[in-house]
Amino acid sequence: MASHDPNASRPASEPVDYRFTLANERTFLAWIRTSLGLLAGAVAVHSLIEPIGGGPMLRLAVLVCVALALTLSLGAYRRWRMVERAMRAGRELPGPGSVPVLAAGTAVIAALSAAAVVLW
Repeated sequence: MASHDPNASRPASEPVDYRFTLANERTFLAWIRTSLGLLAGAVAVHSLIEPIGGGPMLRLAVLVCVALALTLSLGAYRRWRMVERAMRAGRELPGPGSVPVLAAGTAVIAALSAAAVVLW
């Protein structure tokens, strides 16, 4: 039995191994879950700070969470589509474009939250 090299160039006429298609779908769903988690966090922080006036830092953290959730959800779809096309064409997969965005966005949210706690 010959071993299957997933990195080997595949003719475009061959069907894509379903395992890779399903893995791509799971990755998409993981990004969507992360986006939903950010959105839920934004709603939770907003509902907690609204009655007590949590200050501009926490309000900005909420806005960053919402913006990051939107960016990640749109980026998840874009990446899923790019990976599907690359697999079907037998091309190299694209790099992980959303990873630095998520890391930077999370760092901003953490910094804003820490500043709000210190100043509050």
